[in-house]
Amino acid sequence: MKRRSAPRAIGEGAAQAAGRRGVVVSHLGVAVDVELDDGTPVRLRVGRKSGIVVGDDVEVRGEHAHQLERRTALLRRAFGGGVHVVAANLDVLGIVAAVDPPARAGLIDRAAVAARSAGVTPFLIINKVDLDGADDIIAAARARVAGELECFAVSAHDGSGIDDIAAYIAAHGRGALVGSSGVGKSSILNRLMPGLDLRVRALSEANGVGRHTTTVSTLHRLPGGGELVDTPGVREFGLVDVDKLELARFFPGFSIVEGSCRFRDCLHAEEPDCAIRAAVDDDRVDAVRYVAYRTLLAEITGG
Repeated sequence: MKRRSAPRAIGEGAAQAAGRRGVVVSHLGVAVDVELDDGTPVRLRVGRKSGIVVGDDVEVRGEHAHQLERRTALLRRAFGGGVHVVAANLDVLGIVAAVDPPARAGLIDRAAVAARSAGVTPFLIINKVDLDGADDIIAAARARVAGELECFAVSAHDGSGIDDIAAYIAAHGRGALVGSSGVGKSSILNRLMPGLDLRVRALSEANGVGRHTTTVSTLHRLPGGGELVDTPGVREFGLVDVDKLELARFFPGFSIVEGSCRFRDCLHAEEPDCAIRAAVDDDRVDAVRYVAYRTLLAEITGG
């Protein structure tokens, strides 16, 4: 598959592209690289506060890109309170964890809830399964999502399981990968797209924390079909515009008793005849999962 040739100057080719549409494949601050519907690349101007992100459909007007209506927008609240659009028009979201470093507490839950509330289907990737202790990590991760999310056990080091991810994305359309730095997102993408050669760094020897290798979101077309947005590593995935009822509905691991509560709008907190609390009492729902849910509920409600 040919790699995209980046436009050399802002506005180059824009006159011929006027009125045409395309998709943003990378964001450069005051400019974006756009792939037109026929595959032609063009670099266009955008305002610093335009809100345009990778995955947006745009129309060429002069030397500028103008955002069109989105199907979906995945939002996250970063440390400090700022709201970021991770990517636009996604169909699926791959939440990447690893045997080492271990997943940050709550990141999988938060990313899954954010994706579901945005109309995006989350799935889970456990990377580095070639390392010791992988079987226990995989079992714990699958128990965490209780069969509600597709779960792929892979090794970017030896390539095992990568074809399964490629087939899943090809079947669903456009995806993105998110996860803490060091879990191997760029290594997975290098496996999915041989020859891409994204920069990969080792974990910090001092604290075992991965360093950011991706600094700019970029959209790639996969050889076997589908598209994938590579995003910078995230340390926090705060929820944005997710209300308490959505949290109760989308929190992974509760579907085992879905629809069994007395009240249709049960928050699984203090309501009588709550099926989730009953399931915690008889060990059908893990108590640690329930504590994680109540922590997020308190965050959303301010309680």
